[in-house]
Amino acid sequence: MSLQQLLEFLPEVKKPEEKKLGFNTKLKWTLITLVSFFILSNIPLYGLATNSLSRFEFLAVILGTQFGSVISLGIGPIVMASIILQLLVGAKLLDIDMSSHEGKSTFQGLQKLLVIFFCIFEATIYVMMRGLEAAPGYTSILILQLFLGGLLIMFMDEVISKWGFGSGVSLFIAAGVGWQLFVTAFGFLDAQNRVSAVGKVWTFFVSLSAGDTVNAAVALSAILATLLIFFLVVWAQGIKVEVPLSFGSIRGFGMKWPLALFYASNIPVILTAALLANITLFATLLQNWAGWDPSFIIGIVSPQNLIGSIIRGSFTGTLILQSLVYILLMIGGSIMFAVFWVKTAGMEAGNVANQILGSGLQIPGFRRDPRVLESVLSRYIMPLTIMGGATIGILSATADLMGALVGGTGLLLAVMIFYKLYEDIAQQHAYDMYPALRKVMVKQ
Repeated sequence: MSLQQLLEFLPEVKKPEEKKLGFNTKLKWTLITLVSFFILSNIPLYGLATNSLSRFEFLAVILGTQFGSVISLGIGPIVMASIILQLLVGAKLLDIDMSSHEGKSTFQGLQKLLVIFFCIFEATIYVMMRGLEAAPGYTSILILQLFLGGLLIMFMDEVISKWGFGSGVSLFIAAGVGWQLFVTAFGFLDAQNRVSAVGKVWTFFVSLSAGDTVNAAVALSAILATLLIFFLVVWAQGIKVEVPLSFGSIRGFGMKWPLALFYASNIPVILTAALLANITLFATLLQNWAGWDPSFIIGIVSPQNLIGSIIRGSFTGTLILQSLVYILLMIGGSIMFAVFWVKTAGMEAGNVANQILGSGLQIPGFRRDPRVLESVLSRYIMPLTIMGGATIGILSATADLMGALVGGTGLLLAVMIFYKLYEDIAQQHAYDMYPALRKVMVKQ
């Protein structure tokens, strides 16, 4: 059996017959998938003896999972498969033409094949290295549950991408962050399910009334950091370059084609954060399995709460070094994945130029030639890709170091995802209300 035949044999979610789905249909499947995700995240693994990964709540948020549930793998296999394929295609080790339908189909098939492999690999690693330790006689059953849970996440992601709003990867992260943010800010149950002021909002008022200024200041700094990052991300989302265009067949009418600062959206920081999260997890699994101390690696790839350290008086020079390395990793990773994503997702200047010309638009004063339009767009797209990747990396690292609720990277992702989801829903609703808009608007 050839590789192409194997890719065609892989199961997939059926595409909708309609070219454009209605608002209600997309909303229905988005909500069904979201409810299914929450249900699965609350189904515990059968035969689980010890869950040493339960303490990594901030990693669970980034990976869109709940360690100890049937979907403990979360989006990990999907992200790892995407990273490896982007690196191979970007380095030209895989010759795939992403501008053609056949090339995109091959890329998606290879990604699904890699996801299935990583579901098996990560499930085995989690259990054999005692991150999720099986009770005697339940090793194979535990691995099978994790594998099936990984497949369910893969198919739910595919349902969202074909039938819903946005992508499943983004939706699962946003759902996890949103729930964790609410619990962290307003939670009133401790680990033993006893009523207690564990949420940061309640902690601030209780500590302040008790005269505990240190804990009150730490709680307040986390709340203020969360609000600051929220407003910064919303403001940065609105920064864009607008290319003036006109309708070639209708004189006197035109529009502006927006190119956002975050041109590659939130994908670069998702891939970077998930990569660092996987490094932390595998370092911890090595510790459980071989007794090797991974504290040095974990200290570099994990964010440090600088503001909290300063307030508590535990600030050291080592924290500065770790923080600088973490910032450089976030910036470098975000830039790299932003460039790879633009090149592999058909968002380069040539593809956008063909998209614009196909919609009947052109740049005023220039002849209707894709090469001319591509040269103009090239002045903006790649610089915006690099600048946007660096900016989102800086914002994410800064939010983490400020000790924002649920972790800065998770908060940043949630704000961007909900902002993009709002835009998609508003656009879809406008299309349903005014069908003529589809003829003059092209979704990027």
